[in-house]
Amino acid sequence: MISLPTRRRFLQDSGLGFGSLALATMLHEESRGAGVADPLAAKAPHFAAKVKSVIWLFMTGGPSQVDTWDYKPELQKRDGQDLSGADPKTGFFTTSGKCLKSPFEWRQHGESGTWVPDLFPHLSRHVDKMTFLHSMYLRQNNHAPASIELMCGTNRPGLPSMGSWMTYGLGAENQNLPSFVVLHDTRPRGDDQIWSPGFLPKSYQALTLDARRKEAIDNLARDAKHNDAQQRSQLDLIRQLNQEHAAARPTQNDLAARINSYELAYRMQMAAPDALDLAKEADTTHKMYGLNQPECATFARQCLIARRLVERGVRFVQIFAGKGVGGDGSVNDVPWDCHSDVQTNHRSCGLHTDQPAAALLSDLASRGLLESTLVIWGGEFGRTSDSQGAKGRDHNPNGFTIWMAGAGVKGGFHYGATDEFGYKAVDKKVHVNDLHATLLHLFGLEHTKLTHRFNGRDFRLTDVGGEVITEILA
Repeated sequence: MISLPTRRRFLQDSGLGFGSLALATMLHEESRGAGVADPLAAKAPHFAAKVKSVIWLFMTGGPSQVDTWDYKPELQKRDGQDLSGADPKTGFFTTSGKCLKSPFEWRQHGESGTWVPDLFPHLSRHVDKMTFLHSMYLRQNNHAPASIELMCGTNRPGLPSMGSWMTYGLGAENQNLPSFVVLHDTRPRGDDQIWSPGFLPKSYQALTLDARRKEAIDNLARDAKHNDAQQRSQLDLIRQLNQEHAAARPTQNDLAARINSYELAYRMQMAAPDALDLAKEADTTHKMYGLNQPECATFARQCLIARRLVERGVRFVQIFAGKGVGGDGSVNDVPWDCHSDVQTNHRSCGLHTDQPAAALLSDLASRGLLESTLVIWGGEFGRTSDSQGAKGRDHNPNGFTIWMAGAGVKGGFHYGATDEFGYKAVDKKVHVNDLHATLLHLFGLEHTKLTHRFNGRDFRLTDVGGEVITEILA
């Protein structure tokens, strides 16, 4: 005989059922917020920040400091003479030990009187916005390990890059777009490791956009067979399965990143195409950046996209300069790499990057965004002051220049120095750990407190070094 429930039992079971439904709803909403599915929730800095966003113009290949921003009259005078203290094995190949003067015409610009070569007719108008770090140095003398050291603080594989550390420390300001975006043409040597999240959860990895594919984003568009409600239902089911999987495996942090990646892709379907749609920009803006000029159109498009991204709250945008021209006219996949002919190579790279970079500074300033955005220009190392062959320069990690412009730093300011030939940093030397400590400080982060425990040890971007360069702060 089947026993029918009593009225009291029916009401008790129903009440518990309604409670379970309410609990499920609350847990679902919590998972959309700061719970397991949202490791990118905005986080408070350690102290008041001066910068909201960074656009890093990475001059892949290593521009020559003595042919770009570090004018050396003594080098000009002693062309062809012995370079005292030169080490022919400083770079990757072998150099002559003979001084090689800069082949470009130099003039002073701005109220700061900054010396600029004729490579940069557009950027020369902005020198009073820039802080120049003339005494940069690092330890690696080839492209991939030097690029990794510059972005990760050391060249050891598997460590997080600065963009990932920044996202880990501060989260995302716009929940509909990634916090860290990389724009590249030919992938630089060192490629993924330069912008890797390393041992950090994969939620903090970069979105990489390839200029050769017009910055298309893979797998972003919804299947035409599904409407929004169907896709939302599918994502909710995937979330439920992933959460059940995560509950049974609490130590697997990448599950949270997987859940977040689905949700972020869903939200990006509207936000990302809008951010990348340059047709919404005026023709005057296209011309200002140089989108109508073949020699710089790719870099121009990337710079304009970078502005549109920071305008929408993206925190860290990195652009890797594309192809250059070698001394023999061949295409070079590390553009500023001038082993055979610095004049031909750097002239090509100047045409590729000068106008777009200058337009970016002008555009940010006109919109009030330069007050919250820091633009950085520089490569993974410098070049030798003595020649490689007759007209080229080899790699030189011992002294090079990086400039910054915009939020938080002084304008028209020069910090540190190389020797009279531009060969080595000698005054107020700046290692990449010091650069990172300073940039984190501008974002309101104390670099010694931004740590992540991995394999029983607390790691940080600045490793066991790094000092904030207080003299350059505005």
